[in-house]
Amino acid sequence: MAIKSMIRDVNQHVGETVTIGSWIHNKRSSGKIQFLQLRDGSGYIQGVVVKSEVPEQVWEDAKSLTQESSVYVTGVIREEPRSQSGYEMTVTGIEIIHLTENYPITPKEHGVDFLMDHRHLWLRAPKQRAILVVRNEIIRAVQEFFDQNGFTLVDPPILTPTSAEGTTNLFHTKYFEEDAYLTQSGQLYMEAAAMALGKVYSFGPTFRAEKSKTRRHLIEFWMIEPEMAFTDHEESLQVQEQFISHVVQSVVKNCRAELETIGRDISKLENIKAPFPRITYDEAITFLQGEGFDIPWGEDFGAPHETAIAEKYDKPVFITHYPAGIKAFYMKPDPNRPEVVLCADMIAPEGYGEIIGGSQRIDDPVLLEQRFKEHDLSMETYQWYMDLRTYGTVPHSGFGLGLERTVAWVCGLDHVRETIPFPRTLYRLYP
Repeated sequence: MAIKSMIRDVNQHVGETVTIGSWIHNKRSSGKIQFLQLRDGSGYIQGVVVKSEVPEQVWEDAKSLTQESSVYVTGVIREEPRSQSGYEMTVTGIEIIHLTENYPITPKEHGVDFLMDHRHLWLRAPKQRAILVVRNEIIRAVQEFFDQNGFTLVDPPILTPTSAEGTTNLFHTKYFEEDAYLTQSGQLYMEAAAMALGKVYSFGPTFRAEKSKTRRHLIEFWMIEPEMAFTDHEESLQVQEQFISHVVQSVVKNCRAELETIGRDISKLENIKAPFPRITYDEAITFLQGEGFDIPWGEDFGAPHETAIAEKYDKPVFITHYPAGIKAFYMKPDPNRPEVVLCADMIAPEGYGEIIGGSQRIDDPVLLEQRFKEHDLSMETYQWYMDLRTYGTVPHSGFGLGLERTVAWVCGLDHVRETIPFPRTLYRLYP
């Protein structure tokens, strides 16, 4: 009796007869031999059907198979060094589950809009599958890093009465008789959790109602947001670079085949190891002005500025000490220079822009109350956040990593829309 196996496990069954539930990714024939390219979600393997070695019905069933037809294929696993997987199946039996007709995504080139309209099917393509495997490995490595470093996973709410960074670009809804918003960030809640658990992180969806069409933006995306009590700005930077190093090297180690399928230059990723270079905002302004950019001190950086800076490095680079006026209300001023804050953005190489934003948070209750007034924020709405400074305030820091931008960088993708199974963009809510 045949053993049921996944394609990724066939190395355990060399010389044995197995049955694999699979789809026909492609097929070709050479006279009296048919070659079936099988996929089952875990990998790919070629099934070889030899006319003289199988019953007539098996041969005819193989001839009838079309792209994305579903089948149970039975056969003997053997080593084949020339195949990508290193193994091949000599087919002895085929049970057709469903014959597919007119599968819309063919090997020819299709436009992006067509592919996005058929995203539910496009996910089956080798490159798209590989991207999702890399995304999964990044998530696994994120959790592994925080588990190994004493962090506790805490889940902040998705429905909130306000936002972490003002009330622009929020999705509004009604919470019975009250106004509510889809979360832009779990940060403020994670600060509360850090006061209970020391080191915490969240991992969940966030929403920005930005009417942006750039290759770096999604409306719905996932964020990893750690917060650390008794941690200053410098200590947070060290955590961030160790974190990114761990994640990238985990992908290099565990997803080499997927990176090759995507066409990624793996040597560039192998170089991503801490420590990372750092420049201050002041130094960045001087550099950009020297490169011909018309950007005054006090203005935030856009994508062209970040790309110009990143091109000088082959690792992520920290830009630190931004002006207080262009950063969030909760960021702690530099005690030696209060017009700038103890913050940093981590800019990925190769033009992928900011992947982490972080800072030391204000721990002085008097200064935080002053910031509320300067930013015209309701003390009533933020009273609970103020309580964190009233009852046992401590130095603390945190940061946020955008998952999809990180996947885009690690995979070397042109657009962030391929980094998530079903992207939500300015003009796309289907499928």
